[in-house]
Amino acid sequence: MPELRKDVITGRWVIISTERGKRPIEYKMEKRPAHGGFCPFCDGNEDKTPPEVLAYRAPQSAPNSRGWKVRVVPNKFPALQIEGDLDKRADGIYDVMRGVGAHEVLIESPQHLTQLADLPNEHVESIFWAIRDRCIDLNKDSRFKYILVFKNRGEEAGASLEHSHIQLIATPIIPKRAMEELDGAQFHYKLKERCIFCDIIKQEIETKKRIIFMNDFFVAIAPYAARFPFETWVMPIKHVSAFEKTVSEWFPQLADMMKKVLGRIDEVLDVPPFNFIIHTAPCKTPDLEYYHWHLEIMPKLTRVAGFEWGSGFYINPTPPEDAAEALRNHGAKQEKKA
Repeated sequence: MPELRKDVITGRWVIISTERGKRPIEYKMEKRPAHGGFCPFCDGNEDKTPPEVLAYRAPQSAPNSRGWKVRVVPNKFPALQIEGDLDKRADGIYDVMRGVGAHEVLIESPQHLTQLADLPNEHVESIFWAIRDRCIDLNKDSRFKYILVFKNRGEEAGASLEHSHIQLIATPIIPKRAMEELDGAQFHYKLKERCIFCDIIKQEIETKKRIIFMNDFFVAIAPYAARFPFETWVMPIKHVSAFEKTVSEWFPQLADMMKKVLGRIDEVLDVPPFNFIIHTAPCKTPDLEYYHWHLEIMPKLTRVAGFEWGSGFYINPTPPEDAAEALRNHGAKQEKKA
């Protein structure tokens, strides 16, 4: 029997369609060959991108040259422009402002086909340090209200370049999706005087049904009202509202967790396209007792169609409990077979 499940944060409803239940093997997609050809993100092509705003590189290497490990550059075709004032105004009954913001690309490594999960833990940690450094710097701009950090892998997930990268977009308004989550978390806090995310983490650790991995500082879960098959959330166990305020000592375990989760998704689902998004507090806010930053990973295994667009519901054919078990136990099953 299908179930309707409610997301306790946003109030969004999801249909867990057990009648359509799918196993991991049923999601495996036809592989597309690597495109090859010229790539502006590859080692040696540093002059083909805008000048870097941040790079972790060898001590003697010059900016915008070889010798880097992680590199951040402005997007050559930005969604928003860094220059100018907002110039907010009315257009009759409508509101409009200039498209001011920042749009940056974090190139994860010089190697063209290397995925984040394939990199050493120390390198993955450097990627998240670079995200933190850029968030801190962009937070200083009084025009920016929110910094959206996201990754698209694969054409089906919206990636226009094959070389593994992450994007940061600073916006002059708080996006609607972020505002819905903030409002839902604040509503729960007013009722219970507790963070809803901390409550979720506590219950998931107690029940263990949807836990995928856990270490001293982070937990990976399949959310109760997962919108998509194998949707996974990575959350700090202790309360922190903004990503850039994460305790320094936690970063090695964040890197280890992300490497494990993405590696297991690649093993179980045969390297699927996916998106991940860091959900964090708005810019320049004090520590929020009601909000808890987290990272959401969404493999692109199904398509959003007319029912979803018309109703706002999502249909998920794989119960999150089954997805968590498949991701958690895949290695053990493989070892048993061997």
